[in-house]
Amino acid sequence: MMANNTNRPIYILPQGTQRFKGKDAFHLNVYASKILAGIVRTTLGPKGQDKMLVNNKLGDVIVTNDGVTILEEMEIAHPAARMLVDIARNQESVVGDGTTTAVIIAGELLSEAEKLVDGGTPAPIVLKGYQAALDETLKILDDIAIDANDKETLKKVAMTAMTGKGSDYAKESLADIVVEACTRVVEDGKVINKHINTQRVNGGSVSDSEVVDGILIDNSPVSKNMATDIKDAKIALLKYPLEVRDLTMNSKIDLSSPSAMNAFLDNEQQILKDLVQNIVDAGANVLMCQKGIDDMAVQYLKDAGITAFKRVKNTDMERLAHATGGKIILDIEDLKPEDLGTVGHMYTKKIFDQKLTFLKDTKEPKACSIVLRGSTKYVTGEIARALDDAIGVVSATIEDGKVVIGGGAPEIEISRRLRAFSQKYSGKEQLAIRSFAKALEVVPRTLAENAGLDVVSIISKLISAHENSNTMGIDVFKGEIIDMSDEVVEPLRVKKEAISSATEAASMIIRIDDVVAAAGALNSTGSADDGLDHSGIPHDANGVMPGMGEMPPM
Repeated sequence: MMANNTNRPIYILPQGTQRFKGKDAFHLNVYASKILAGIVRTTLGPKGQDKMLVNNKLGDVIVTNDGVTILEEMEIAHPAARMLVDIARNQESVVGDGTTTAVIIAGELLSEAEKLVDGGTPAPIVLKGYQAALDETLKILDDIAIDANDKETLKKVAMTAMTGKGSDYAKESLADIVVEACTRVVEDGKVINKHINTQRVNGGSVSDSEVVDGILIDNSPVSKNMATDIKDAKIALLKYPLEVRDLTMNSKIDLSSPSAMNAFLDNEQQILKDLVQNIVDAGANVLMCQKGIDDMAVQYLKDAGITAFKRVKNTDMERLAHATGGKIILDIEDLKPEDLGTVGHMYTKKIFDQKLTFLKDTKEPKACSIVLRGSTKYVTGEIARALDDAIGVVSATIEDGKVVIGGGAPEIEISRRLRAFSQKYSGKEQLAIRSFAKALEVVPRTLAENAGLDVVSIISKLISAHENSNTMGIDVFKGEIIDMSDEVVEPLRVKKEAISSATEAASMIIRIDDVVAAAGALNSTGSADDGLDHSGIPHDANGVMPGMGEMPPM
């Protein structure tokens, strides 16, 4: 809002629009980001705690300590906090693990930046210092990384990723499964994760989990009278329903007489017979359909000796196409013999109370599936998330061949070297680099906090130990500083991506000096104006964030 020489207000933006400027905008965004980082901070490490997430609409309950799952299920509304959710998603998609680490480092970088800005350091100087520190950090990580080309190291990487995620009692056998699956699907030095299919089976023990050759789908034949064990299966892959097409909106049919009705039904039956005949003529003995199959068509398929599956998931259809060499057909009338996929052996098997179909001896020999067992859906759900993380980190290690030591060792080593590196700079830029170094220490500090250790004492010992060796880290089970080389290792790529993503997100938020929110988009706390406080930011009865009064209308 502005006033002209008539003293009448001029509204540049719609009435009700809120604006937070300068330090008010900065503090608002930093505060929301720190709160979000604090939510997932207690989940970090082997001794991290779980979160119970309850969906009020569906009544679903998820118990997990997986960072990206927690953040996505919380439906964060605050725009700055959502930036941290985005870096978690990016971390998950790029490397498969390190989401919690990325978010808490981002939160700590913002916390340190807030101290600098409040102390008089301009935001551009903070950003310049942070970028210099990040560049040096990546060089340090390359320097302290060690080669990892053997299966034993890959197993350690997998076990590290699964530690503290509900699978500790079986993580050794699960790590063997992950390493076996990942090494099977390597092509030209790259791990093709989409060739690995994980199928959850409720019932039994986690230790009963196994890797099987080929493709595994959670479907059984549409009729119990269809063959369930087929050698040399020739598979037609159909994307759309095997049904009579619906009439167009303006179509009219005269069914005023019994003869007309019989003619109409006979015509439908003939259409379905012709569609099934197309499958027979192509030479298929198995049909995988992504949609539904008409009951009459089921009968015709059975009579023709074709085993059919309906409602096959899209992801399974794509895996089947790749593994069998088949082509997904949009219209069954277009099906040709060369479109069929082939497998040496297909059979349906009941595991506990769940029927699964196995397709082995596939055209693409590298395809494999993990049968994941567990006593309940909550157990298999959490372990499936741990397996996804493990597959991601093992894949990164196979591709890069480099790992770093865990237990907070790399963060303390980087912090120590950055402090020495900062001496090359003068003034406030040096302060920014030192603040970056301090922020990275949040990782070993959090590991110690979550394990109930004396944080000040253990961090002091860790810093001292790094004067002699950069492989010393915190053993949270023993509460001691030990050489972690034979204990905990993480892919170099995961650590680089976590720190890089955290720095980028923090820098984006630091650059913001003005927040303009449409009427009703945000209340004065910066959270969604829907009567709910999505941000977790405390505020008074009037909805005002402490230290930040209501902003005037614009």
